[in-house]
Amino acid sequence: MVQSHFSVILDRALADEALSAEEGYQLIHCPDDVMPALLAAAGALRDRHKGRTITYSRKVFLPVTNLCRDRCSYCTFRKDPRDPDAWTMTPDEIHLWVERGRAQGCKEALMCLGDKPEKAYGQYRKTLADFGHQTTTDYVYRACQIALASGLLPHTNAGVMSYEEMKLLKDVNVSLGLMLENISPRLRQKGMAHFSAPDKDPAVRVRMLREAGELEIPFTTGILIGIGETLAERVDSLLAIREIHRDYGHIQEVIIQNFRAKPDTRMAAAPEPESLDMAKTVAVSRLLLGGAMNVQAPPNLNPVDHRLLLHAGINDWGGISPVTKDYINPEAAWPHLDLLAQTCRDEGFILRERLAIYPEYIDRPGFLLQPLRPRTQELQAQVMAQV
Repeated sequence: MVQSHFSVILDRALADEALSAEEGYQLIHCPDDVMPALLAAAGALRDRHKGRTITYSRKVFLPVTNLCRDRCSYCTFRKDPRDPDAWTMTPDEIHLWVERGRAQGCKEALMCLGDKPEKAYGQYRKTLADFGHQTTTDYVYRACQIALASGLLPHTNAGVMSYEEMKLLKDVNVSLGLMLENISPRLRQKGMAHFSAPDKDPAVRVRMLREAGELEIPFTTGILIGIGETLAERVDSLLAIREIHRDYGHIQEVIIQNFRAKPDTRMAAAPEPESLDMAKTVAVSRLLLGGAMNVQAPPNLNPVDHRLLLHAGINDWGGISPVTKDYINPEAAWPHLDLLAQTCRDEGFILRERLAIYPEYIDRPGFLLQPLRPRTQELQAQVMAQV
């Protein structure tokens, strides 16, 4: 039997009441015998607000550049210019990849890249100049124009950006993204995951999330678990996201992403979150963020836990590409869509496609600029016709 104080907390969440930090701490530390009730409550809250539909975005992943001035202890994506795997996509490559994506039915062009490499590498500044640009943001703008010309909707995750940079990119993106990862500045201390990553300063990332709200940009964020944070710091991070969303209403989805240890990184031997730890965090996220929030877990990072995550309260699998790998986690293959759809059906859910902008933001005044509206509405009609 669930202990009475846990029952009270779960009942409050199911009544759409905002849980306190203390209640969140209790849930994230709940004993194993409370887990079935925790998952059931998260699933019930999701079902009431979102139904039994699980979404995904069909995307082409464009690693515009893998140069980055940060050195996170777990990352294999970033490279230095001298690294043989260093790569900045040319405009021709971007055009080719976008066309491949369009031919495979992709509707999202994900622009993913490192943080401000032009501030660290003269060689990269020369590459930008050869392309006719001074900043990475200007080059990303051009990449988004290429995607739009081919009929795809850009979503850019370019690390920390200024208010002015986001305002510029809003012209050519239906949404932007930045993972908060964690709100604790402790993770920037010596020996911790973000010690050599100035752009992972939580205050800097919170500022960007808030400025994106001021700009009325549909925004994706989330937390990364298993990088040395405490369970309480996970809750604090989720509550920070909740507070920002309450102020601006622009957080379109929250990703709960689990750390995966990779060779040749400083965290190669660090333990990965276990399945039940991931499921508990997803469930607590649902209960803290509420039934209306879109909560996502990456299916390629949790290949044997799809059923568990469905019952923990997610309503989205994120972007899945039929043409490109996950360049952040290249060892983790995307699931086959037919198999994922069957898993969803087996558990009583329906898998459906969505766009890089969630439908609730398409017609919301100020959030989607007029030049982007016709193509977005056309593609939204296409995904709705698949139902």
